[in-house]
Amino acid sequence: MARKPVSTPPVSTPPESRPVDPRRRVVDALMKLAAEEHWDRIELTDIAAEAGLTLAELRGLFPSKLAMLGALTRIVDEAVLADTSDDLAGEPVRERMFDLVMRRLDAMAPYKAALRRIAPALRRDPLALAALNRGALNSWRYMLASAGIPTEDSLGAVRVQGAVLLMARVSEAWLHDDEPEQSKTMARLDRELKTAGRIMARVEDVHRLTAPFRGLARALCAGRPPKGRRRERASARGEDNEDYAPAI
Repeated sequence: MARKPVSTPPVSTPPESRPVDPRRRVVDALMKLAAEEHWDRIELTDIAAEAGLTLAELRGLFPSKLAMLGALTRIVDEAVLADTSDDLAGEPVRERMFDLVMRRLDAMAPYKAALRRIAPALRRDPLALAALNRGALNSWRYMLASAGIPTEDSLGAVRVQGAVLLMARVSEAWLHDDEPEQSKTMARLDRELKTAGRIMARVEDVHRLTAPFRGLARALCAGRPPKGRRRERASARGEDNEDYAPAI
């Protein structure tokens, strides 16, 4: 009689021996180098060597250093979204935003030394700032959604871009705030939230006041061109007939 095969339980791999995602390894390598070296002096060969990859392998993962910073943004996004809860669901938007920004800064904390050195170099590069802004817009669309703040209505784009600017301003204070309680950062965040609240209130007022005009504009754009409407009326009256003669 054949013996039944004995099923062996899967062997769990200790966390420290599990293979690290190569993309994460590259980001960590870049951040380690950036904490010690000027951003403009970090070469792709340096990053590949630090990450234990060949240049060909690195190229297969990322096209540029900016793309690696984009991957860092996604890493932070995932950390914040994984920590999202409904504890503040009933709180005002300002309280939800305060909590969201502080949790995002906590997720960025391991990379603070590197970001402190990277930020000045990027501020001098308009093209890099534009590229990073596009990535930040995608990031904050998810951040606001996690806090129950609309992003897909008629003012959604304004809220998302406003959140990106707010985060940039608060990050300036955070990068130079080494106090454990982060009092300077929280004070700056509180001021920026007050300013953002006033601006959004005005934007919403203007949006409500201009609603009738937007409706009229949509109706005009959806209709036929004026010439087309005149031709249609002329045809109905027979004016497009060669034998037509208006009454005298």
